[in-house]
Amino acid sequence: MSKHSMNKLLSLILCMMLIAATALMFTGCGDKEEPAKQDTVTIQNGDILGTGATAFTLVVCDAEGKEVSAQIQTDKTILGEALLELGLIAGENSEYGLYLKTVNGITYDYDTDGKYWALYINDEYALTGIDSTEIEAGATYTLKAE
Repeated sequence: MSKHSMNKLLSLILCMMLIAATALMFTGCGDKEEPAKQDTVTIQNGDILGTGATAFTLVVCDAEGKEVSAQIQTDKTILGEALLELGLIAGENSEYGLYLKTVNGITYDYDTDGKYWALYINDEYALTGIDSTEIEAGATYTLKAE
């Protein structure tokens, strides 16, 4: 084999190895859903957060029963959008909507610890997800660990 042919073969092999390495590097970047914002803000009793024409009360109750509440002011019309914008919640997008995992800096994941964040509207278990619940002025929304 001539030196010129050998150089072509080595170049071809090197090129194929670079393509394979690049393909392997990007394999995990496919069609995964982007997680919702993960850094959350914590509230204290009596906090007033946000700005806007609509006000409602947010109550957070953790697994130990500790409860905090704050007044939220927003111009958003969907509860999940308002709370995400303020950094109060985080989760993962799924085919069913936002799977809420972190509220007020506390993370529960049903798959790992058997607890999840339940949404209550004026003390009634919500029949809608947080990202499809329309905000009602003056309502109380409770996120409770169950």
